[in-house]
Amino acid sequence: MKINPVESILDLTKSASLQIFFGTEINEKSSSEQFLLSMYDSVQTSIFIVDVLEDGDFRYFALNPTHERWLGIPSEELRGKKPEDVLSPVDAARVRQRYADCVRFGKTISYEQCLQFQGVNTWWSTTLTPLRNAKSRIYRLIGTSSNITPSKLVEQAGRMQAERERLLEATTLRIRESEDLETFFQQTVKEIRHLLDSDRILIYQFETDYGGVILAESTIMAGDSLLGRKIKDPCFDAKHRERYRRGCIHVVEDIYATGLHPCQRDFLASMQVQANLAIPILSQQNLWGFLIVQYCRETRQWQQEEIDLCKQIALQIGIAVQQSELHKHLKYLQSQLELQKQQHTSQLQQLQNFQALVRLITEQIRDSVDFNQVLQTAVQGLAQLLQLERCQIELYNPSQTSAIVTCEYSSSSPYCQGLTREIADFPQVYQPLLQKQPLQTVEILPGNYLQIQVVSQLACPIFDIQGILGNIWLIKTTEEKFNELEISLVQEVANKCAIAIRQSQLQEKTKAQVKELEKWERRKNEFLKTLSQELRTPVTNISLAAQTLESLLTPNGILDRELVPQLLQILHNECGRENKLINDLLTLTYLKIEPEPPTLIAIDLQAWLTPIVESFRDVADCQKQNLNLNIEKKLPPLETDITDFERIISELLNHACQCTPAGESIIVSANLVAEAVELKVSYSGVDIPSHELTRVFQPFYRFTKNAPWKSSDSGLELALVKEMIKRLNSAIDVKSVDHQITFTLKFPLHPVF
Repeated sequence: MKINPVESILDLTKSASLQIFFGTEINEKSSSEQFLLSMYDSVQTSIFIVDVLEDGDFRYFALNPTHERWLGIPSEELRGKKPEDVLSPVDAARVRQRYADCVRFGKTISYEQCLQFQGVNTWWSTTLTPLRNAKSRIYRLIGTSSNITPSKLVEQAGRMQAERERLLEATTLRIRESEDLETFFQQTVKEIRHLLDSDRILIYQFETDYGGVILAESTIMAGDSLLGRKIKDPCFDAKHRERYRRGCIHVVEDIYATGLHPCQRDFLASMQVQANLAIPILSQQNLWGFLIVQYCRETRQWQQEEIDLCKQIALQIGIAVQQSELHKHLKYLQSQLELQKQQHTSQLQQLQNFQALVRLITEQIRDSVDFNQVLQTAVQGLAQLLQLERCQIELYNPSQTSAIVTCEYSSSSPYCQGLTREIADFPQVYQPLLQKQPLQTVEILPGNYLQIQVVSQLACPIFDIQGILGNIWLIKTTEEKFNELEISLVQEVANKCAIAIRQSQLQEKTKAQVKELEKWERRKNEFLKTLSQELRTPVTNISLAAQTLESLLTPNGILDRELVPQLLQILHNECGRENKLINDLLTLTYLKIEPEPPTLIAIDLQAWLTPIVESFRDVADCQKQNLNLNIEKKLPPLETDITDFERIISELLNHACQCTPAGESIIVSANLVAEAVELKVSYSGVDIPSHELTRVFQPFYRFTKNAPWKSSDSGLELALVKEMIKRLNSAIDVKSVDHQITFTLKFPLHPVF
């Protein structure tokens, strides 16, 4: 009969003869007991005995030598210890659950489990039998275990291989079928965690500054998820990055026993990591990120098969990343192609619309349509084609110091037509425009912060070979800028506007020239008419005097000798008047046609001006006029032509003496104003009508109350003064205010010719 050693030992424990299990010594042993004890000591099956305490806790009581060898603790040292005192926390929790199940069910149970002894994971097939006392309370458990590690490893290796093949096949299939990289990542980390029975699987992507973000996570750890969190390893630098790019991996079985740098150990400990495996993920030979496997509840002895599997998965992830990037790039290229197609169609239509607008403007220019209408057509057409909020054209004044909005088209108020901008107030705006360069800006209009309005503005200069004329302003309420095609098309419209403006200016100039010619023709006719009258008056007087003198001369002598001197005086005066008129006329013609440069001499006004004024003192006194001279002290020398200067002052004083009524005043003053001598000749008691002020310096102008036959002048004196002043590079002006006429002359101290 074959004896089952395990059953025999169980029977032995039930008998009272084996007192060792109850704490008493055995003095005499029967041969059967000796045989069973020898079996207990020599059997290869691991036997252990566990006490079940009154409070339901468990304490180890004894081990057979086989189990002592696996556990590495003698039976005497084990007695009274809890599972947590012998096993790892994870293993202790597992066996304690088995003990509790056996007590709860009250019968023998069998199970398989993996335990770590002396740092080695082993698989056991265990049978756990409860023992009852006289009161039927389960007070002890007897367990027998067989080491099934070899068969289990073979089974596990086969299953692992099958799982690896399935996982790789599923990963490859997902790469081909999935366009959603996020879903692919999440499914992959979930399957890896189940396969490796790990606590946490992460996919980490690098960003900038050696930091990165967790893109996928599968974990059984309680607490906050790491998904989406930005994480930066403080120990990671360019040197590490290059190593990982070349394919190096990072294997940590125990963060406290692997010799990690303190900063990296603390970094992993902050995430409750005990063991860590980091496999680089490469995309197009660049380090894209990491596939990270973590054990948080225990350390881990990494198997090469596990590392190889993670490498293959990381390779597949890299392929998926590269495929996703290629797919995104392809979609981007397709969208760009479609966008370019739409833009090309839109630009073609836009170009056709612009060409139609340019043709319309060209036809209006050809038909000599008013340029304001041409400009209005331009701004309205541009506003409609480019969907603008406002379009306006501003034109510079001749000196380019200001610009006025000449025409405008707006979809809403306010209207700016007629608005004038001073160029000096906006130098940054007008500086490039005056250089014939377009200007484009994007601005935020002031207003309520809840209704912020952004506008894009484009200004294209209107110019031609002759110079700059103005600008076309385009305003739209959007952040989108005007593209190069739109700018070039607007500039073409601006060029057409320049043609229209120049054509209008030419027409206006032609009209003005025609009017000026007509004006000069009228003046010439009036001049000739007046000249003929001026010449005819003395000639008539001479003729009458000669006829009278002839009638007095008879063969018998002179009839009336008293009339002869009077007639001769008339002949002398009228001949002198005729001679002065002719001389003044020749001088005026000479000054207008072939003036010679003046001969400049520095003079002292006090010394030169006083004698000229004093020469009219007798005339003024005779006519009961008050003649005064006021010269500012210490006037600097004046460079001038003495002859012209003396004649200018003399003609003005002569004119003043002829026009000033008795009892009124004639005042001559000289003052220094800036770099010029300001000389004024004023006389009171007489006015010049405001509408005649522009005619004062015209030939033959006389005040209406002065009859030509009562004056000894030729009527060309003020015209000569005007031309001589011009020859001296000086200026003269006349004003009539409150019964007083003032001639103001400005002589530069150092005239430039």
